[in-house]
Amino acid sequence: MWVPLLFATAMASSLTGLLYMLIMGRRDRSQQRLNKLNSETELNQELLTRLHHMMQTTLPSVGKPLMPDDAEERSRLAARLLHAGLYSPSAMSAFLGVKFLLIAGPLLLAVILAFAGLFPMEKALIGGSMLGILGLIGPSFWLDSRKTQRQIQLRRSLPDACDLIVICLSGGLSLMASISRVVGEMQAAHPLLAAELRIVEREVQLGNRLAESLQKFGNRTDLAELQNMAAVVMTAEKYGSSMTRTLEKFSETLRLKRQQRAEAMAQKAATKVLFPTLLFIFPAILLVILGPAAIQVSETFASMKQ
Repeated sequence: MWVPLLFATAMASSLTGLLYMLIMGRRDRSQQRLNKLNSETELNQELLTRLHHMMQTTLPSVGKPLMPDDAEERSRLAARLLHAGLYSPSAMSAFLGVKFLLIAGPLLLAVILAFAGLFPMEKALIGGSMLGILGLIGPSFWLDSRKTQRQIQLRRSLPDACDLIVICLSGGLSLMASISRVVGEMQAAHPLLAAELRIVEREVQLGNRLAESLQKFGNRTDLAELQNMAAVVMTAEKYGSSMTRTLEKFSETLRLKRQQRAEAMAQKAATKVLFPTLLFIFPAILLVILGPAAIQVSETFASMKQ
């Protein structure tokens, strides 16, 4: 009787020890993996920091040959960078440095490949020149696209922000306190507008008037709706009218404009779908419908010749 009991006890002890070893080994491997991931993350962050520092120190000197001599051209380029959301003081020099690399880099690479014997010199120079031309005009299109995307996001989020500001004003908060509350509430839904309003909040904390800060906000984004909002706030402050009713009417106007833009885009959709339909769908339909008939006609003519 004691022999089976001792055997069962020994088996249970062995299984317990084996499970303990497996669990501890898995924990050790998990800890090693976590430590490895942490070290890799720290290494990647260090590499990104070095790369960012190298770009900040190298790109401004690289972009000096493309720096405009005319003050008006420099101010125009600075305004375009500002509208695209590039607020860094070194944004112009960095942008011109990237543009210079996109112009000269392909040509230099083409010459290296030609000397290596991979391509003929003429073809390499032609290809490098074409890529250099794309590098010359590509950054300008990127700036315009970035500006357009920012304006679209701000137009979509501005009515919601105005509604929240009106609700906060109706609850008894001041306009500045309402904007501060809206910044916190819209951080997840509309991060771009929240970040811009945070800049407005900091400017007001530094001593600027709210209407002036909103006017600067409108100038930074080149958005008519924001400039109108600054004018509305300035008018309400000047004449002492109700800020709640004024912003409520302004919010209704923004929503009406957004609805009209959506209806206009819906009306344009039929015209936009017409061209892909004509180019891709109709030829396939004609091929499916007329293909068998064309084969039968060709077979008929072939039999008549015989």
